[in-house]
Amino acid sequence: MSAPLASQHSSKEAVKSATVYAILICISSVHLMNDMMQSVVSALFPVLAESLKLSMAQIGWIAFTLNMTSSVMQPVVGLISDKKPNPWMLPIGMLSSMAGMVGLAFAPNFYLVLLAVVFVGLGSAVFHPEGSRVVHLAAGSRRAFSQSIYQVGGNFGQMLGPLMTLWIFIPLGQKGAVWGTLLAAAAIIVLMKVVPWYKSQLAQQAARIEQRKASGVAPRASLAPRVVGFALAILFFIVFARSWYAAAIGNFYQFFLVESYGITIKQAQIPLFLFMAAGVAGTFLGGILADRIGRKKMMLLSILGAAPFALALPHLPLPLVYPLIVLLGFILQSGFSVSVVYAQELMPGKVGTASGLITGLAFGMGGLGAVVLGHLADSRSLSFVMMACSVLPLIGMLAMLLPKDRKES
Repeated sequence: MSAPLASQHSSKEAVKSATVYAILICISSVHLMNDMMQSVVSALFPVLAESLKLSMAQIGWIAFTLNMTSSVMQPVVGLISDKKPNPWMLPIGMLSSMAGMVGLAFAPNFYLVLLAVVFVGLGSAVFHPEGSRVVHLAAGSRRAFSQSIYQVGGNFGQMLGPLMTLWIFIPLGQKGAVWGTLLAAAAIIVLMKVVPWYKSQLAQQAARIEQRKASGVAPRASLAPRVVGFALAILFFIVFARSWYAAAIGNFYQFFLVESYGITIKQAQIPLFLFMAAGVAGTFLGGILADRIGRKKMMLLSILGAAPFALALPHLPLPLVYPLIVLLGFILQSGFSVSVVYAQELMPGKVGTASGLITGLAFGMGGLGAVVLGHLADSRSLSFVMMACSVLPLIGMLAMLLPKDRKES
């Protein structure tokens, strides 16, 4: 290869491996607003439980409806977007969530709350696979780190749920959900910067594929379907454990605190906030560490490392709950974004499908967990639910069976 051609090739590779931080920050901020709108649903639980006289089982069904709508639709959207990506689906998803916010604010009964939650779930289902594709295109060579920036936005949005309960919904009641429409509007404005960039990247990606075909460069060999299927099955079990445990903390731990320690619902938001805030930091640092030590090791450290803290949490005196729940949230969430990247690298060329399967599965498993745990809480007790769920992170030992990391070319 001549010097000018070598220089040109090197320049192209540098551009390809560069991380586009402006786009990552934009899509992460939209992820924040999307997940804040989802957090409005769980943040309303104490208000809805009182104003609409809902049982723990009905609270579980609301969470189930939100999460299953996202779960079922995310892999479908991911599969469609892999075949024909459509940047304009991003703002369309935000419009669906906006409609859901209006519905939540004014729903007079349990069934209309469920309908409103369907719109929020659909908006999220459309956003997540397309958002992950944007991250993949902007990541360059730092895929785990870039995915962690994206997930930090979502985790930060979820983290604000307890604060919304404390500062918005307890004072304003159900109608406070109408403020969620401002989040959707802000997200659409930010996406007006992302959509044109996304379209240009898709065009460049299509041109590169055609160039490879014309030059006769063979694509990298894929893993055997049996190996991919086995690895995905292990990932599903890990996501199941994390999601059911997160469902127990996010939906019912506040009620457990009130029942077990005699604190108020306002005071119960503080440990919940600490868990989610620590999860934000864990997600960010987990992505940085995974690019250095590997995806598999990071996932194993994450969920298995959280097990001792999860087992101890239901038995602690209240003063020790606060520091332990910080450590628990940090360690548990440090591996989630890594599992998404690991799945993407198992399925090269199917970014939307891989992202939809993992993040969609997380929502779906969390939703199913909310229903099952809600019925258990009504039939047995909240203490039984928290103690039963504390063993779930031990399932993380299955990560030892995963194949070695496979970096995508």
